[in-house]
Amino acid sequence: MKTFCGRANPTTGALDWVEESEEYDYHQEIARSSYADMLHDKDRNEKYFLGIRAAVARVRARGQRAVVLDIGTGTGLLSMMAISAGADYCYAVEVFKPMAEAAQKIVQKNGFRDKIKIINKHSTEVTVGPEGDMQTRANILVTELFDTELIGEGALPSYEHAHKHLVQEGCEAVPHRATVYAQLVQSERLWSWARLLPMRVGNHELLPPPEVGLCAGAPAVCDIQLSQVPPSQFTPLSPLCTVFRVDFSQPVSSAPQWHSASFTALTTGRAQVVLSWWDIDMDPEGTITCTMAPSWTYPDSDTYPWRDHWMQCVYFLPAEVLLAEGEKVNLTVNRDDYSLWYSLRKHSQEGGDNELGVCIPRCTCQAHMVWTRPRFGELNDPHRTESYIQALRSVLRQDSVCLGVSDGSLLPALAHLLGARKVYSLESSTMSKQVIERVLEASALSGAVEVLESRPEQLTVSSMGGNQISVLFGEPYFSTSLLPWHSLYFWYCRTALAGLLHPDATVMPRSASLCMAAVEFKDLWRIRAPCGLCEGFDVSPMDEMIQRSLDFRESREAEPHPLWEYPCRALSQPREVMTFDFRLCVPEQPMKSQGSAALVRKGRCHGVALWMEYHLTDDITVSTGLTGLPSEQGTCEWSPHRKQGVYFFSSPWDSEGDGCDSVSYTLTFHPHSGDIAMEFTPTAAH
Repeated sequence: MKTFCGRANPTTGALDWVEESEEYDYHQEIARSSYADMLHDKDRNEKYFLGIRAAVARVRARGQRAVVLDIGTGTGLLSMMAISAGADYCYAVEVFKPMAEAAQKIVQKNGFRDKIKIINKHSTEVTVGPEGDMQTRANILVTELFDTELIGEGALPSYEHAHKHLVQEGCEAVPHRATVYAQLVQSERLWSWARLLPMRVGNHELLPPPEVGLCAGAPAVCDIQLSQVPPSQFTPLSPLCTVFRVDFSQPVSSAPQWHSASFTALTTGRAQVVLSWWDIDMDPEGTITCTMAPSWTYPDSDTYPWRDHWMQCVYFLPAEVLLAEGEKVNLTVNRDDYSLWYSLRKHSQEGGDNELGVCIPRCTCQAHMVWTRPRFGELNDPHRTESYIQALRSVLRQDSVCLGVSDGSLLPALAHLLGARKVYSLESSTMSKQVIERVLEASALSGAVEVLESRPEQLTVSSMGGNQISVLFGEPYFSTSLLPWHSLYFWYCRTALAGLLHPDATVMPRSASLCMAAVEFKDLWRIRAPCGLCEGFDVSPMDEMIQRSLDFRESREAEPHPLWEYPCRALSQPREVMTFDFRLCVPEQPMKSQGSAALVRKGRCHGVALWMEYHLTDDITVSTGLTGLPSEQGTCEWSPHRKQGVYFFSSPWDSEGDGCDSVSYTLTFHPHSGDIAMEFTPTAAH
């Protein structure tokens, strides 16, 4: 059986649906799973074990058999904990077939085959009775159905069904309850991810369309490692508020609800953003708690339990609200069965409690559907914008005829404001074209830039009003790019447009370099590290399953990660490993590059970080990776606007950092597919 998988195609700038074998889909799912990350979460594991022990003890103290239902069992870890804690029997439900098969092997390997039944179904399909999946209803409900937003994986409908059909009334639940917290803040950095801000170009100003400022924005949560956003980058306007709780030992409703928290504004400021996280109490008394709070809430940040499967949430208010210190305010969280969203109301505003609940926000301006949150941040970055302005100034003349090739780019508007005679902008979609035209209209520039919705190979001299292109520019940015080098689509566009370029045309950027640095991750290595023993249980069959899937293809490919969220040290100096000259057309033959990078800092090398640097002119370069050289200790600062590529080694490599050890590389760029085949190998000194 075949399956279709989305793959970025750098030669077309499109997301192609490629037919792959069913085996590929299976291995992709396993290789990119976060199961290993969860198993490495010692804090989570210990708290679950303590909570399960306490729940079994309470049932035993009542003179009852302890029958456990474990929904979303994964590896079967929580089920094995339950049997080890004295439970009589456990029904372990896992809908993902490969995972259910792995759980079966793990349960058998640890000697629990007669005590744990793996049920490969969705929990809502499980039956109870003499001929059913479960012989009797359970009196202990153990689950791990949560995501960063708590309810985004369908926890509420699953709990609702379980209480109606699968567990006894008054059952014990682990976790027992969840509490969601929120804090209202002002943050210029975070708010720049939600709105387009005015942009100054000389004596002119590029303005956002009014409808963008009035739009409620995208409804999806922004989940990030909030520990990497220091408190210096936001101003709290409220205390940390408890916005709602869910008691999992009682019947749960998935029907839409709202909850409100009242507070007094801590200081005067602009309410823009809600920071949110949750914790779970494993027992009714709340003595065993697992919290998702960011590291800066800890008295000692070194005790912070890093995890990537659960992070923290950022929600953007529909509009800024000016608050005065001491003002009384209501912060309301609304939820359906899968999502949360927030609204704000001053006590001085009219309206009763029945007006607090509001509908889920929807984008009405289209900009939030064209630009992702990191893309908003990129467009609003004044330092980056200044680099492009300086580069455009150096290449534009009064008679320049320009064509901009990027998705949803403001560079064509900048080129017009900087004095180009004629400017065209090539957009890949109708929606993107409309958003750019609204930006031009808001800035009184309608008609100043001709926005074309076309593929580059379809453009003709007549499309360009009989003009030849004297300046071809791009950021480059394309919405379908997943890895840094996918934006080489700009090179293919330049090649397709070769017949429309003036013989002396300027191409900006003039070239691009793929760069690398060997790195030691503080925590991200956990997502690829084998677990072996987890809380005393052998989960090696899971390790073996993940490794087989990685070996299928994934271990030979880089994967995208926003490295600003994942601290690392550079063990080698950053270096260019392959260069692409945009002044020339894409070559017909493959390009190959080989070399090595010496490890000059002592540490454990987990792999290689990869990014692109675009050389706009001889002396102006924009990086999508490192924003400067690593510190003497190797500390790295990464661009928050683009994801970098990470090539993980199959196992970490310890080096003394004396320059004798190195990472050798072989890269091959295949022009007909746009792919870069890569191999990085740690090499010891002879």
